[in-house]
Amino acid sequence: MRTKYVRKEDVKRTWYLVDAGGRVLGRIATQIASILKGKHKVAYSPHVDTGDGVVVINSGKIRVTGKKSQQKVYKRFSGYPGGLKLETFESLFKRRPHEVLRHAVKGMLPKNKLGSRMIKRLKIYTDDKHDQAAQKPKEIKL
Repeated sequence: MRTKYVRKEDVKRTWYLVDAGGRVLGRIATQIASILKGKHKVAYSPHVDTGDGVVVINSGKIRVTGKKSQQKVYKRFSGYPGGLKLETFESLFKRRPHEVLRHAVKGMLPKNKLGSRMIKRLKIYTDDKHDQAAQKPKEIKL
């Protein structure tokens, strides 16, 4: 018996629609990352991009548990002296609510070219309207 590997020509992609309203940030991010990686498929292979696309709506209604809204800090560094920017979850969520979910999902993907290709198939919208009607996403409950 030989091990079968998936080739990139054999990958069939589908799109999924996920409603993030009222869901916990980390819980939904892990499930979205799993779909982007392709772990939900029988023909999963970690070195081949077998994942599907995900359209997330209502990302502005995501919630966090405990005191994370005041204590969780996002860091950016410009590369210059004194260029460290710190921002709490609360202020980033007010300014750009979709960026909070993108940051959480990106941290769960591979840190290489494969992960860069996977994150491009994640489309996030803050309300219930989206521009991905051409992909005909299937609505799923996570």
